[in-house]
Amino acid sequence: MSEALERYIDQGVGREPADIVLKGGQFFDLVTGELVASDIAISGDRIVGTFGSYEGREEIDITARIVVPGFIDTHLHIESSLVTPHEFDRCVLPLGITTVVCDPHEIANVLGTEGIEYFLDSALETIMDIRVQLSSCVPATHLETSGADLPIERLLPFRHHPKVIGLAEFMNFPGVVHKDPVCLAKLDAFQGAHIDGHAPLLSGKDLNGYLAAGIRTDHECTSAEEAMEKIRKGMHILVREGSVSKDLHALMPIITERLSPHLALCTDDRNPLDIAEQGHLDHMIRTAISAGVEPLAIYRAASISAARAFGLRDRGLVAPGWRADLVVIDSLENCKAETVFSGGRRVTDALFATRKTVAPVGLDSVKAGQVHASAFGIPVADGDTSVIGVLPGKIITEHRRYRLPAVGNQTGVDLGRDIIKVAVIERHGVNGNHANGFVQGFGLKKGAIASTVGHDSHNICVVGVNDEDMAIAANRLGEIKGGFVVVEDGKVTGEIALPVAGLMSLEPYESVRDTLHDLRHAAFALGATLEEPFLQLAFLPLPVIPHLKISDRGLVDVDKFMLIG
Repeated sequence: MSEALERYIDQGVGREPADIVLKGGQFFDLVTGELVASDIAISGDRIVGTFGSYEGREEIDITARIVVPGFIDTHLHIESSLVTPHEFDRCVLPLGITTVVCDPHEIANVLGTEGIEYFLDSALETIMDIRVQLSSCVPATHLETSGADLPIERLLPFRHHPKVIGLAEFMNFPGVVHKDPVCLAKLDAFQGAHIDGHAPLLSGKDLNGYLAAGIRTDHECTSAEEAMEKIRKGMHILVREGSVSKDLHALMPIITERLSPHLALCTDDRNPLDIAEQGHLDHMIRTAISAGVEPLAIYRAASISAARAFGLRDRGLVAPGWRADLVVIDSLENCKAETVFSGGRRVTDALFATRKTVAPVGLDSVKAGQVHASAFGIPVADGDTSVIGVLPGKIITEHRRYRLPAVGNQTGVDLGRDIIKVAVIERHGVNGNHANGFVQGFGLKKGAIASTVGHDSHNICVVGVNDEDMAIAANRLGEIKGGFVVVEDGKVTGEIALPVAGLMSLEPYESVRDTLHDLRHAAFALGATLEEPFLQLAFLPLPVIPHLKISDRGLVDVDKFMLIG
């Protein structure tokens, strides 16, 4: 028997003092829903004692405080926080998020296996437990140009890595239903492991076929009705509240004590500005309880139900033998983390300082050449013109048609109806494709904004009122090796450099947060009306069937699979 195991037993029995004892508080029992007054004894990385009094080598007074299990974000893309995994660790762990299940889908679409290796190496060093799902859809669609291609042969070498759980969100649900050989090869290789789902609005027998492939979770539900069908068919629903996709309020009717074993929480994509201003999963918990959700239901979804959904059997309860991921909060309603333990270690600045660094990758991933204003011209078309309609707070878009004004032999913008230009420029150095179109809903009255964060292939996406500012914005992205840029009247008025694969900053999250604040104001100065103009821009190229999308290969009417740009 190992010395550690003997020590766990001795400290649990009380033969010797525990390493740490939390005294004077209560813990939230997620089995019964009771608040239990008890000491909590910790030995090494696990809890060894509850429902009693303990002595400890270190004793911490938590009088008038409540202990809950550490929170688990069950689906997110750390790249969308715009910081490296190390900085994300430092940003959200103090808020009580002790485990995250991430899909490095964004960096994988830019760098392929190099990006996945970077995340796995980082996950071995962070204080937070970062678990990785292997990106299943690289490229996400044949309609775009990615920087990489990951067939099953390139994923299998990572399958048994200690930080890998399984296969990440399987977005190509049409490919599953219609038995695309590439899809089936990936699904077949991961039978018996966790396969994460992504099936917006899928229902009926098509949903049955999708689930028959062994897919168990979904974070794309936007209504209680959709979620209930999926729950009844055995899916674990990941309730999402990110910076763009906000589904918490719509799904509150299903967040009940009865259904909580089938629920978990996730953010998917959340930036440091929102984390600083509102919080992370703690924000979801506060919001749900204030709206009338039972505390037991939402805290279960944030921890034990999430852990069980992803096979993490060692965490999610305040109980002997369970991993000591603990959050000391002021109250269940406020959910303000005052002290956090990750694997029995008290989270402090000194603890973060013990981590080994991981060298950044993809510092020269923006390979698009210089673009001229003339490249953004769109010839006059007969009849109506296709326009992408942005839906605030959603990643899906609408296919709209308008008769737009002509300026000479070119189609012009229509500011009165909030219709401006949009372009996607291939930036991986593969083919130099460039596509132009129109978008409605950004609110811009002048200037342009541009980004190298463009789901899912992460080419340059730029929207603007005039071609000259659009060209300046796109070219500036190459100079800063990726990021976000705002241009007004020929001058750059705001920018943030994201040189790690054109997706993440090398700066501390505090600097990224402050720069994003200034960048948002620069966009608002152009007239932008969206709450998150840059994240909305990032999702604009996302292929969403059956809606209109834009890619580097042209404006696409997915209903007809025709390139019309």
